[in-house]
Amino acid sequence: MATPSALDRTLSALADPTRRGVVDRLRQRPHPAGELAAAFDMSPPAMSRHLRVLRQTGLVEENIDADDARVRVYRLRPEPFAALRGWLDEVESFWEDHLGAFKAHAERTRGTKGPGTSGGRKS
Repeated sequence: MATPSALDRTLSALADPTRRGVVDRLRQRPHPAGELAAAFDMSPPAMSRHLRVLRQTGLVEENIDADDARVRVYRLRPEPFAALRGWLDEVESFWEDHLGAFKAHAERTRGTKGPGTSGGRKS
């Protein structure tokens, strides 16, 4: 089995609703781990496990508070989200191309139906 790519790890980390919630909260500003645990009504060890997954996938970084070395402050890292956005752009482009081709085909063939195949009532 192939090793998971960075994109696979990012998607796996974001599959958890709590971790997506943490990412949403960190979009506003960096937060200490304790604030995040309280915001999600979660014990500090439980939040620590979620933050470890986000940290290991590179989605967040941990910094030590300048005023209190016991406090860890978490912030988002832009690089993994840029890679995710790039992949999503490729998928979107694929569907735009295919749906555009389908639309063109449907418009070309709309007027080529024989009599009585329009699906409407006959008079």
